[in-house]
Amino acid sequence: METKRQRQIAELIKRNFGLFLQEEGRLIYGNSVLVTVTEVKITPDFAQAKIYLSIYNTENKQEPILEIRENYHRVKQVMAQRLKSQMRRIPEFDFFIDDTVDEMYRVQALFDRLYDEDQMGKD
Repeated sequence: METKRQRQIAELIKRNFGLFLQEEGRLIYGNSVLVTVTEVKITPDFAQAKIYLSIYNTENKQEPILEIRENYHRVKQVMAQRLKSQMRRIPEFDFFIDDTVDEMYRVQALFDRLYDEDQMGKD
């Protein structure tokens, strides 16, 4: 169960990491890829933050994550600068792909196919 403070810090990290991606993301993974922050989960001791990212306009969704990890020092430096007035200790960041939207499109395609094949029954 997340505490109120965990939710506040997670939202703060989400907002600031999103701004970081807007400002410096193209330098890390290029102009054509779109990366958005969908969720942040933080441990109760505020030592680890899991950042979930949605990635668009690329077939290899793992590549932008790897490029962000390669530039981890810069990410940590910028986030420390942004968060220093709200947090005593900046957490370690770990990045994950959020494939919720991809899964939604896959399920929608399955339903569309079932409707096209008249296997969904009468309305």
